[in-house]
Amino acid sequence: MHRNPDEVYRALAPAVLGYFRSNRVGEPEDLTGDVFVSVTENLARFRGSDAALRRWVFTVAHHRMIDEFRRSGRSIAAPEGTHSDRGGVDGEPFDVDLSRAIAGLTDEQREVIVLRFVADLSIHDVAKITGRRAGAVKMAQARGLAALRGRLDEIESQRAGPG
Repeated sequence: MHRNPDEVYRALAPAVLGYFRSNRVGEPEDLTGDVFVSVTENLARFRGSDAALRRWVFTVAHHRMIDEFRRSGRSIAAPEGTHSDRGGVDGEPFDVDLSRAIAGLTDEQREVIVLRFVADLSIHDVAKITGRRAGAVKMAQARGLAALRGRLDEIESQRAGPG
């Protein structure tokens, strides 16, 4: 990834937007724009690898999300509204069932799963961003994936009907 702001935006904005949408942030497009205004303003001073750049961008996004929840008086635990099918990456919507299943995870599980698999960050990076130990991130990931599998199985069996 080059250090051109446009290239950084094109490479990482879809994942940041997916991160905000999966955490049910109000106005995720606006918040994504705010993140990249900050990133663009500070990009010339950034030093590090592509992985470090990705971690830095998601650290900025994570802090913006927390600030937005504090500003609105909403906790991460209280997703609002209806389930959205617009949480995808690269313009593609998440599967509606997957979106519903992710929304049913605990805050910690949802945050870890989204940072690991939407943001494509390592366990170590997720631990740094969220202020958790790597072992706690691994445990949340394992529990979150198991819960996700269970919720998706439940949704599938409901779709299949009695039988």
